[in-house]
Amino acid sequence: MIIEPRMRGFICLTAHPDGAEQNVKNQIEYVKSKGSIAGAKKVLVIGASTGFGLASRITSAFGSDASTIGVFFEKPPVEGKTASPGWYNSAAFEKEAHKAGLYAKSINGDAFSNEIKRETLDLIKADLGQVDLVIYSLASPVRTNPNTGVTHRSVLKPIGQTFTNKTVDFHTGKVSEVSIAPANEEDIENTVAVMGGEDWAMWIDALKAENLLADGATTVAYSYIGPGLTEAVYRKGTIGRAKDHLEATAFTITDSLQSIGGKAYVSVNKALVTQASSAIPVIPLYISLLYKIMKEEGIHEGCIEQIQRLFQDRLYNGSEVPVDEKGRIRIDDWEMRDDVQEKVAKLWLEATTETLPEIGDLAGYRNDFLNLFGFEFAGVDYKAEANEVVDIESIK
Repeated sequence: MIIEPRMRGFICLTAHPDGAEQNVKNQIEYVKSKGSIAGAKKVLVIGASTGFGLASRITSAFGSDASTIGVFFEKPPVEGKTASPGWYNSAAFEKEAHKAGLYAKSINGDAFSNEIKRETLDLIKADLGQVDLVIYSLASPVRTNPNTGVTHRSVLKPIGQTFTNKTVDFHTGKVSEVSIAPANEEDIENTVAVMGGEDWAMWIDALKAENLLADGATTVAYSYIGPGLTEAVYRKGTIGRAKDHLEATAFTITDSLQSIGGKAYVSVNKALVTQASSAIPVIPLYISLLYKIMKEEGIHEGCIEQIQRLFQDRLYNGSEVPVDEKGRIRIDDWEMRDDVQEKVAKLWLEATTETLPEIGDLAGYRNDFLNLFGFEFAGVDYKAEANEVVDIESIK
């Protein structure tokens, strides 16, 4: 079938298998071009199919020759209907890893569930024995707690008062004002239950209980802080409460890993175009201004550049991992540079529907968004028929 992007709001309903494969190949080539990393050799990535999780799996495999197990929850294809993009990404990753002689297996299912945890533990036990790095990169709006059976839904709301500011519809380029009503206590609790650190700790506890973590094992979860511009709706809103919980969990996990000399970190990453961030009011406008400035300064990074730098310069730099005063790894350092943020704040005041094409990088934002679904990659013939039914080698 000929596959074209079909949009519904902030979601693309189709994905392109050949574009996804090109995306994975581009990331692999980037990692290989930066040289080898003295990193982990047996790696579990929870949330491995898109974004930072996919980049972590690629960096581990092709930067450190690591064996990887990836856990994700993706929709497989059926004839006449495409898979979700993460399915195609994972199929392409496994294909390239196996071609390079690397161990790579994947598990598709709800990572919050006890069943998928059990399946993953059994696979590690059977094939790898232990893992020395666990990446936790889940991004889901809903979580059912496997112990209570309660389903929690996260919300994106400010806390305390209504938030009003500019936003942009990145499809049309229209800049408008948006208001978001404040969260109640239940909203906050639900968002923390979905996006906080509880499930991360459950994974690590399960691995440790069955002696599946190697001595000195590291685990890393991903977070975001962002600037004052987005603070009310992000870091000081419901998501911020969840990120606070995630970051506090890193210390709890580190304490629990003392017996094996293990360590948990939260890496604070840069603002990037993801399905989740595209739906957050204010963020697309902020990112389009930020990208323009960072590209002009020569310091722009996508997921793979961020994660490759995280692994090479922070996690596996041959000495101590540098952290901030709250114990976090800061790979958002270039985004948060004073000169960059001052320029963004100035452009923010000038941003209108008319000025944005000139002062922002909306075209780059749109391109990155379409890239998430395998579209707009050079070297892919999007007018040609594509086979939508693609298998992941290790998933039968």
